[in-house]
Amino acid sequence: MRLAIITVGRLKDGPERDLCERYRERSHGLGRSLGLTGPDVTELPESRARRPEERKRDEAAAILSKLSPGLLIALDERGRSLTSDAFAGRIAAARDAGTGTASLVIGGADGLDETIRDRADLTLSFGALTLPHQLVRVLALEQLYRAMTIIAGHPYHRA
Repeated sequence: MRLAIITVGRLKDGPERDLCERYRERSHGLGRSLGLTGPDVTELPESRARRPEERKRDEAAAILSKLSPGLLIALDERGRSLTSDAFAGRIAAARDAGTGTASLVIGGADGLDETIRDRADLTLSFGALTLPHQLVRVLALEQLYRAMTIIAGHPYHRA
């Protein structure tokens, strides 16, 4: 199964990008033995529309154009909190069911349009705090790597 992150906004050079790349590289190495590829990261430009509703709608259209069929996980503050074990279980179950792609979607500064949240198989929250998009991307990549280590029985995850 292919793992993908589709995100609105570009990540500049710096410590956040370095962390993202570190978890992406670790995931690439471990994923092959688990039947997982990626995670591939697709960056989409932020909408230039004037109103937040228009920006979210424009960004949703861009996100939908990049989605592959499969599991859609929307990262949104209104979502459910899962344990890392439960998240790993969702990834493993999708892989075992023959799902082609699992996509994690990170919205722009105004959040995700309801069309994305409504279409999502899972709306996931990393907590009630407002987090910068750069850190959400780091957390998403780290949790994908952690999910792989849980699936593999690797000692990285200590429950």
